[in-house]
Amino acid sequence: MTTAERDVSSQAAVPLGMPQLPAPDYPAEVRERLATDAREIIARYPDSRSALLPMLHLVQSEEGHVTRTGMQFCAEMLDLTAAEVTAVATFYTMYRRKPSGDYQVGVCTNTLCAVMGGDAIFDELKAYLDLGNQETTEDGKVTLEHIECNAACDFAPVVMVNWEFFDNQTPESAKRLVDDLRAGNDVHPTRGAKLCTFKETARILAGFPDQRPGAVEESGGAGPASLIGLRMAKGEEPAARVVTQRAEPHPQSPPPDALADQPPAGHPSSHDAPQQTSASDPAHPHSASADEPTEEEGA
Repeated sequence: MTTAERDVSSQAAVPLGMPQLPAPDYPAEVRERLATDAREIIARYPDSRSALLPMLHLVQSEEGHVTRTGMQFCAEMLDLTAAEVTAVATFYTMYRRKPSGDYQVGVCTNTLCAVMGGDAIFDELKAYLDLGNQETTEDGKVTLEHIECNAACDFAPVVMVNWEFFDNQTPESAKRLVDDLRAGNDVHPTRGAKLCTFKETARILAGFPDQRPGAVEESGGAGPASLIGLRMAKGEEPAARVVTQRAEPHPQSPPPDALADQPPAGHPSSHDAPQQTSASDPAHPHSASADEPTEEEGA
């Protein structure tokens, strides 16, 4: 073997890291249908690039997640680069980047939901479904994930399915919920119309009306817990007890001594930071005199 032949042989054995091939196009009939919808979306905005977010929901409604083909389609329709579309699609968690289930079950594990039971619900569902975070059941029905905040703290702990609220959940109620989803039963959220699939939800989020009979009429608004402040502002008596300031104990509150020996309710959350108090940090006791110099230090 000559030197030149050896060089060619050694180069062939080294991976060249070829760039990814361009995304394949949609089939002609699919592209024509999506293009018609896309033009309707684009017409809503004075600047076409403003239509990118609903456009991504549109292509997500086609395949259940945002594919390279979908991103390329958005780029061509909006006269953007593939990099610009990819930057947006990878930033927002509502856009899925891989195939997922008909029902996205999201458990809030942010601070309030976590301490109210969200951590326990997520752990129970992982064990019950034998799934990790963002994994899908074998039947393709349920994808499980933790969510940082469902924006419904007054109903904690909250589970969302395809962005619909299931309030005040427990591990047992959450397991019944996923059982119903996998069995194909009609499932109604705490507020709003009965659930539809993730693809159908994505099309609604793209700005197209929900065509299901009665769905619009079933859609709900804020729940009672969210409206307490508004009712108080209108002079109405609140239906629930309002917690007073610490300096003004509620007249029906038990005396402090009655609570001294009771452990705190609930369970610690993985999101809670350690508190620098005399109980957790004996080297730095929390007291009024701890911050003042002693006579020897002053001298």
